[in-house]
Amino acid sequence: MNLVEISKAIEEGKISLGIELGSTNIKAVLVTEDFKTIASGSFNWENQYVDNIWTYPIDQVWQGVQTSYSQMAAEVQSKYHQTLKKIDSIGISAMMHGYLAFDNKDNLLVPFRTWRNNITADAADALTKEFNFNIPQRWCVAHLYQAVLNDEDHVKDIDFITTLAGYVTWKLSGAKVLGIGDASGAFPIDEKTGTYNAEMLDKFSKLDKVQKYDWNIKDILPTVEKAGVQAGKLTAEGAKLLDTNGNLEAGSVIAPPEGDAGTGMVGTNSVRKRTGNISVGTSAFSMVVLEKAMKNVHRDIDIVMTPDGSPVAMVHVNNCSSDINAWAGLFSEFAARLGVNLTPDKLYEALFLEVTKADPDAGGLVNYSYQSGENITDIKAGRPLFVRTPNSKFNLPNFIQTQLYAAFAPLKIGMNILSDEENIKTDVMIAQGGLFRTQVVAQQVLANALNIPITVMGNAGEGGPWGMAVLAMYSKDNGGQNLDDYLDHKVFSNPESMTLSPEPEGVKGYEEFTEKYVAGLPVEAQAGDSIKD
Repeated sequence: MNLVEISKAIEEGKISLGIELGSTNIKAVLVTEDFKTIASGSFNWENQYVDNIWTYPIDQVWQGVQTSYSQMAAEVQSKYHQTLKKIDSIGISAMMHGYLAFDNKDNLLVPFRTWRNNITADAADALTKEFNFNIPQRWCVAHLYQAVLNDEDHVKDIDFITTLAGYVTWKLSGAKVLGIGDASGAFPIDEKTGTYNAEMLDKFSKLDKVQKYDWNIKDILPTVEKAGVQAGKLTAEGAKLLDTNGNLEAGSVIAPPEGDAGTGMVGTNSVRKRTGNISVGTSAFSMVVLEKAMKNVHRDIDIVMTPDGSPVAMVHVNNCSSDINAWAGLFSEFAARLGVNLTPDKLYEALFLEVTKADPDAGGLVNYSYQSGENITDIKAGRPLFVRTPNSKFNLPNFIQTQLYAAFAPLKIGMNILSDEENIKTDVMIAQGGLFRTQVVAQQVLANALNIPITVMGNAGEGGPWGMAVLAMYSKDNGGQNLDDYLDHKVFSNPESMTLSPEPEGVKGYEEFTEKYVAGLPVEAQAGDSIKD
């Protein structure tokens, strides 16, 4: 579409909006009917560790949503000379899971508890045993049951619990709903019924410590909807909440909200069986759409859903790029002291390209990038740690190499379960995330780490909000097509992509790094248990 056509589409409201509340960035993107991004806005934020809880202030949620929308609307005005008034469809996505609990007057009962917390081990263990189904610590039901086990005062007043994406959607539309992918991180889903597992709901209700409360788990969870359903409409109050300038009209179709895993699957066209994707950022996860049920229950493998309701084996790790970002910030400060001001893209490119000169085993250097606790490796608290011996080859290329190696290490440990114990194969594994904006380097490291070909698509930088905008368009008008066909035939009919295969020397070098990494884990775990803040 040319500028005149885009301007007309904006005037007629033939556009879709995707907003994703990620771990470090809230981003809004506006997309035309040909799935091209025409404007965007963003807001940076950071989680806070308050009273031993990782959280974000709820007022900052709206500050971020409004700021990102305002920036996007301003870009529309500047580039296309149109005031943004009408939007066909809107979709909200966010970091998955966590815990937002409200009373019957819609008051937030406790600060938002994010996915990053690993404070629900007792609840997760008990529910996994009760259900014979893996319940990760970050899931809504794990947070709820842990609050029950803790006899927290707010539990008696619960009327509704939801995820972050569900909360924002509720306030914009009035609908207490979750997309099935996001809902699968609230409570286990029955693939046949497309909603919460009825047997497990009954088991939860009959737990001794739950029975004393007046509420029933069936009544406090959001409604579950699959992709393609219209979850509601933007209300007049929601329009004012989203657009503080008051230009946006009510009536936009609202899609079922999804988590960042769901938008990652859409953004990489990975919703068919035997496809898979990897999303990397503050956290990282791999998703493999299953063609048959897994043989065993694995505590490090989550069973979630695609946005259209197919089961997915998910490896989720709490830590990925945070430590890289911290070191990059240090290098940026040093460069600034020398009078060199680098954009983030230039900085990361300069650092990542050093990896091409590194030793395959990263020169014997080891890094543990645990900004927070890590369930996969049983690390209880965040303790970033860089380790070397007197004989290690300590230079810049090896240092950056070990940062990338460490970012993918917990993911590799989890993925080994799928390949070695469940013999699960994929026809394609597509990666996305900011680490891949510098071409080849991180992609090749990941291919070597997992010893499988990795594909990065040309839209790798589009990310979750674009995927959510696509889901919004699918809700507004899908022509009766299944989601996988819609993505194949309309969205990704001629995709740009690049695939890199593992390099034997790189695979061997990463295995040597992994041996040192794993050998150090018991020491790190003990340190995590014994050091007190």
